Amino acid sequence: MTTAQHPAAPQLTGEISEALRRREPVVALETTLVSHGFSAGRGLRVALESEERVRAAGAVPATIGVLDGVIRVGLTSAELERFAAAGTSARKVGGRDLAAAVIQGAIGSTTVGGTLAVCRLAGIRFMGTGGIGGVHRGFAESLDVSADLPQLARTQAMVVCSGPKSILDVSATSELLETLGIPVIGWRTSTLPRFYTGAGGPPVSATVADAVEAARIADAHWQINADCGLILGRPPTMSLDVEALITEAVDRVRAEGVTGQAVTPAVLATVEELTRGLSVEVNRRLIADNAALAAEVAVAYASSG
Repeated sequence: MTTAQHPAAPQLTGEISEALRRREPVVALETTLVSHGFSAGRGLRVALESEERVRAAGAVPATIGVLDGVIRVGLTSAELERFAAAGTSARKVGGRDLAAAVIQGAIGSTTVGGTLAVCRLAGIRFMGTGGIGGVHRGFAESLDVSADLPQLARTQAMVVCSGPKSILDVSATSELLETLGIPVIGWRTSTLPRFYTGAGGPPVSATVADAVEAARIADAHWQINADCGLILGRPPTMSLDVEALITEAVDRVRAEGVTGQAVTPAVLATVEELTRGLSVEVNRRLIADNAALAAEVAVAYASSG
């Protein structure tokens, strides 16, 4: 069947399609970081660096987004530039938003959840990102929980990240991950990273020391829980304690009346301002490092099969 017959069917590049057919390692990457995650077009450079790191580790990068009415799995540099040029005017696309973005011809930047929904359709089992969504601070008043988590709970994929984004309630997010049955594996750490820092988070369910061990756990988990994902939490190489600044940023954004999907980029922009740009460098590096680690585990997984 063709994409024209099934307009919501993902369109894979030839390289990615062939790699999946051969059961070779493929790593999914999101596009929200390109349009919403960084200011001044820096997200494009981060995306290209992430792709380079994935290739250097021996895997094929599969950056995902919606363009011209098609879910695209694999994007050229010119196509990524379109996401960067669109900036926050691009539609932020989770799993619920994919169909509308396709039919309405929107530029759709996939979140972690949106990327995972496409991974499920395409058969991609590894993803690299900066931080996942989760339970927002003040949940009791807002009932704000990211759609990333239910998508991960029903997708056979491992997400390599530096834990939940720091603007979230990390402890509550950890509790919800446990409730959903999503294993949180620590990469050479016994605690869940807190995005900008690797210290002070809740305990993980297990710790691994190398990519082969992580791949073996993923394989065993999918044999037991066929439709459930898992997290590999990698502490950031550069650490930055921004807890007090996060609180200030969240308070500022709330006072401005920002809600929903606009909260995260608004808070991150405020943190960038308060840290005089240092948070951006930490964020850039951890995203690229996580992409590289996702590729290492994907390579180990493919080699074991």
